Amino acid sequence: MLFSDTYFTIDAPQQIIYKDKGSKFLAYSFPVETEKQIKDILVGFKKEHPTANHHCYAYVLGPAKQNFRANDDGEPSYTAGKPILGQIQSNDLTNVLVVVVRYFGGTLLGVSGLINAYKTSAQEVLKISTIIEKQIQFYYTVKFPYLQLNDVMKLLKQFDCNISNQQFDTDCEITFNIRKSKSEECEDKLKKIDELKLEYL
Repeated sequence: MLFSDTYFTIDAPQQIIYKDKGSKFLAYSFPVETEKQIKDILVGFKKEHPTANHHCYAYVLGPAKQNFRANDDGEPSYTAGKPILGQIQSNDLTNVLVVVVRYFGGTLLGVSGLINAYKTSAQEVLKISTIIEKQIQFYYTVKFPYLQLNDVMKLLKQFDCNISNQQFDTDCEITFNIRKSKSEECEDKLKKIDELKLEYL
């Protein structure tokens, strides 16, 4: 199913060291949610490992895994980023970044050797990462007159909505999130409440 109700990611960063013919590969896995987070992490690696020969990476973002990228950072095309991405995808993960930092050891590994080294590095760091299942959440804001407060709160409770912000006055506003599988029915029922405005965030 292309877009199910849950997705798999990792719960915390991990790292391992893999060595091959003198070259040292430092592999790191990170749970991420935005491209900005990824950019910040990559900038940090350039500062942390300024003398490393390559900072290769791949990531997958979004519950539908629609946003992904692989980067070889100077290694021959498709020898680094693609094998790293392949390991994220074979574990059916999303919202994950894997970075492999290489320190060259003096011996050329060749194309097949590089592919194997980057694939194994990513494989090993994901192996020690704790994989967790998360629900896909949809986020909404509802605005309505105070007289409708009881009806709205009753529905939000019925559908196990998580309220993140609320303002009660003559006109009320509530921001909440709900599990994807329950969202359509909840939307339909909310829209039947008089003078209620529903906004999908």
